[in-house]
Amino acid sequence: MPMAMRFSSSVASRLVSTASKSASSTAWSLIASRGEVSAAVSSVSDPAQLRSASDDIKELLQKNHCHPILVRLGWHDAGTYDKNIEGWPKRGGANGSLRFDIELKHAANAGLVNALKLLLPVKDKYSRVSYADLFQLASATAIEEAGGPRIPMKYGRVDVSAPDQCPEEGRLPAAGPPSPAGHLRDVFYRMGFTDKEIVALSGAHTLGRARPDRSGWGKPETKYTKDGPGSPGGQSWTVQWLKFDNSYFKDIKERLDDNLLVLPTDATLFEDPHFKIFAEKYARDQGAFFKDYAEAHAKLSNLGAKFDPPEGITLEA
Repeated sequence: MPMAMRFSSSVASRLVSTASKSASSTAWSLIASRGEVSAAVSSVSDPAQLRSASDDIKELLQKNHCHPILVRLGWHDAGTYDKNIEGWPKRGGANGSLRFDIELKHAANAGLVNALKLLLPVKDKYSRVSYADLFQLASATAIEEAGGPRIPMKYGRVDVSAPDQCPEEGRLPAAGPPSPAGHLRDVFYRMGFTDKEIVALSGAHTLGRARPDRSGWGKPETKYTKDGPGSPGGQSWTVQWLKFDNSYFKDIKERLDDNLLVLPTDATLFEDPHFKIFAEKYARDQGAFFKDYAEAHAKLSNLGAKFDPPEGITLEA
């Protein structure tokens, strides 16, 4: 999952630097000092504030080129969902828990403190938008602003209110497990996804880079990342790593450029016979990829969420 949602937790846990931990503590201090994390569970998000927050996020994206990390933030908040657990919030999912220090420090979330810091001014400005909604709004907006499909989103997610409501570590995918296809199915089936949805969601790696100091994967820099935009460095899956298209599937299939990253969990999309059906389809048909991706992203963004009102809030275009 992007960007990159798939991390080797054992490697990443050894690579989270003192500076990264310090940054996390700084962001946590900023939130705690405002009393936000100890507040009661958020009431329903306000539609007008959601629309205005979306406009501010678009400006943030244009200024900071932060599409990949905002996508990753939304995915990691939602991706802890376990369909086998009924109770909220123990089941995990899109509930805003990733704003808490204890979850930010999970190895797979290395670097996401920077996404939180980017969004804190937006949250300050729009207090009637829950963290859970803000994270998913930022993720969907980043996909759309990068040229991707319109995501059929709904809002009204309720936030958890305390750190003890965060999920345990270890629910997110790893990048280099012994059996990549089996691992992807174990993790994504637990969330209720199909093989088609696993492959479609993997296509979001068309955005972003992996950084060895965060995930243990990728090169420190390549010819495509050494000059940014944004913070330079890392290794991207695609040449135009701020453009959402189907080049991820084309590049993995062709394997012609060693400047581009291919993780074991990427390669298995063309090695596993069931995954390969969809990977081949998306490599040749961007329209089919966009359609399936939009549906899968919307499904991911709703996982485990408790909505107020129960039917959610839909923002008109």
